[in-house]
Amino acid sequence: MDKVSQSAADAVGDIPDHASLAVGGFGLCGVPNELIDALLRLGSGALSVVSNNCGLDGEGLGRLLAAGRIVRVTGSYIGRNKEFARRYLGGEVEVELVPQGTLAERLRAGGCGIPAFYTPAGVGSLVADGGLPWRYGPDGEVVKASPAKETRVFDGREHILEFGITTDFALVRAARGDRHGNL
Repeated sequence: MDKVSQSAADAVGDIPDHASLAVGGFGLCGVPNELIDALLRLGSGALSVVSNNCGLDGEGLGRLLAAGRIVRVTGSYIGRNKEFARRYLGGEVEVELVPQGTLAERLRAGGCGIPAFYTPAGVGSLVADGGLPWRYGPDGEVVKASPAKETRVFDGREHILEFGITTDFALVRAARGDRHGNL
């Protein structure tokens, strides 16, 4: 299978509304900006995004967010993106906050076909106990909260069950790629 695309528009051309995307980058480093711009031009919406963060106002994923194209974010950091915070607190976007190492491991597990794993990260917090606000209502009440997670003790230490993450598409910034999709 030849995975080479002639343009960023061709690379994202199959991404429909309601798709889930894993998006690379950390802060504004390594962000696949050309692919994000092409997706913005394509017009796909109601997207669920898995990424460390949602960029900044007007930068990175912040452009898709400002255009109202993102409905759910799984990430580890809201940061200085005021539009992201506004949309989250205003009930316009659902946000699942995940400890950063756990987010990376959930993505790795999903990519390896591992459905779930146990980790001590988050034990004793709302990550484990449930109740983290995922979505707010327009008047500030929590309308959807994280569920409690299954726990298990290994070698005398409590762990929580986390599920691997898989997405429909991934947007990755790279200098080179081959026809097999190696970047």
